[in-house]
Amino acid sequence: MRHALGGKLKLEFVDGTIPIPEDQFDPSFCAWNRCNMLVHSWIMNSVSESIAQSIVFIENAIDVWNDLKERFSQADLIRIAELQQELHALKQDSHTVNEFYSDLKLIWEELEIYLPMPNCSCRNCCTCEAMRSARANHTLLYVICFLTGLNEHFSVVKSQILLMDPLPPMTKVVSLVLQHERQSHFSTSDDSRVLLNAAKSRGSSSSRSGNRVCTFCGKDNHIVDNCFKKHGLPPYFRKNSQVNNAAIEGGIEDHNASEVTNAELQSGPPITQDQALQLISLLQNSFPSQGAKLHLLIRLAQLISLVIHQ
Repeated sequence: MRHALGGKLKLEFVDGTIPIPEDQFDPSFCAWNRCNMLVHSWIMNSVSESIAQSIVFIENAIDVWNDLKERFSQADLIRIAELQQELHALKQDSHTVNEFYSDLKLIWEELEIYLPMPNCSCRNCCTCEAMRSARANHTLLYVICFLTGLNEHFSVVKSQILLMDPLPPMTKVVSLVLQHERQSHFSTSDDSRVLLNAAKSRGSSSSRSGNRVCTFCGKDNHIVDNCFKKHGLPPYFRKNSQVNNAAIEGGIEDHNASEVTNAELQSGPPITQDQALQLISLLQNSFPSQGAKLHLLIRLAQLISLVIHQ
């Protein structure tokens, strides 16, 4: 918000530099009021709807700014604890060095907003090295967090950097690590791809074994004992089978046309429920005999029951 308002030369309306005109008849009141409403609308459109409802009735932009500042700019100890935990738990893992450093820098800079480094306020030039030592220790913790979060591939360069005296600044440390990454010709993203491909191959092999792959035709969902390509279609799938002929003639009893046993049904390939429903609809429209329809519907119901239970 500071950058946006400063780029429009309107930051002075929220930091108190431009005072509010006390008299509405002041010649500058009209220009101030126009800019005030403009800044107010910018702030309203930049916050969430729930926050905007709480500031919609505040007239002056500086009052809106101060209200939001009192609510959200105060350091929260719970948030500081969360940032500290995230900072020390952050690891490179499958990220590149640049990605890891960007994530670390984001957490570190937010933590510095809540816990800024103090500045010397003495009128005379400070002669002790206390503030300089404090800043050096602060930078040292930053570098250590970065180095300890790197993968084991960088153990050599980590040891070399930690042995340097004095310790180089953070930008130099990141540059040295990036040079080591380029010289070693490896990338953590490549390693992650290898691990991902290995996991996919293991998953695909296990899924194929679970789906029963035929050793004769190479297709899944059946085994070689039930392969149509090797053994041909079973009798209950052939066009001129005894079951179909008896059903077409119609009027037969169920116990006289029970040539398809449960064992034969279980040995057949599995079909989906949608395929079974389509087959039932086709048979109902194909055979005018009620006896044939009834017999075939009974046999298909048994087949669907076996498929579902399998």
